[in-house]
Amino acid sequence: MARNGNTTATLGFVLSAIAITAAMGAGAGARLALWDFLRGFRILNWAAYFGIAGTVLSLVGAILGRPGQGRRGFLLAVAGIVLGALAFGVPGNWYRIAKRVPMIHDITTDTENPPLFVSVLAFRKDAPNSAAYGGPEIAVQQHAAYPDIRPLVSDIPPAQAYERARSVAQRMCWKIVDENRAEGRIEATATTRWFGFKDDIVIRIAPSEGNGSRVDIRSVSRVGRSDVGTNARRLRAFLKKFSEAPKTAGSGY
Repeated sequence: MARNGNTTATLGFVLSAIAITAAMGAGAGARLALWDFLRGFRILNWAAYFGIAGTVLSLVGAILGRPGQGRRGFLLAVAGIVLGALAFGVPGNWYRIAKRVPMIHDITTDTENPPLFVSVLAFRKDAPNSAAYGGPEIAVQQHAAYPDIRPLVSDIPPAQAYERARSVAQRMCWKIVDENRAEGRIEATATTRWFGFKDDIVIRIAPSEGNGSRVDIRSVSRVGRSDVGTNARRLRAFLKKFSEAPKTAGSGY
């Protein structure tokens, strides 16, 4: 039985190692343009299946080769469980989130008059997704799923709000495409870490009551019908960082 445990643990570890390598490679290959993101997703799906198989076999191997029985392969089995769980856990979590969020990829704080892209349009010429807003149908889905995403009204003047927004965008590692202080517009592009998806952002700063300002932001994916909640998370992070930015002397805030 000890020999069977070692063999099972080894096989489980090998399958899990293949699975995690394929999962990592799926995104890396898409990011390096070795294949498109759809093929990357297919690779990721197969990696998840291998991960499940590797986890199950590793678990059996761990039971057969548990410590204290003088059997080898237990540590290998544990490693197989961890790697396999990662290989199917990440895409599994994506699938879970995708089922909970609407099939949209354009999120904005102002659904009635969304901030418009200008300079970034040149980079979206071949993008499957249009930069034109989808209208009331998209707005209804966004409000139902993300009711907290709304315009941010600040008591700081527009010029200072603009500088703060620009600073936050840079801190979030977005690539600034255009800055137009006269129009209160900042355009940028964010690249996702794993698959390297390009999402475009436009920030609009406008005067509000008194000397304050209103901040609107919009994030749109270039590919994919659903963004799996990525754009909403990005807008929330920006608005949170903007609100929490310190008003230090000499910072322009």
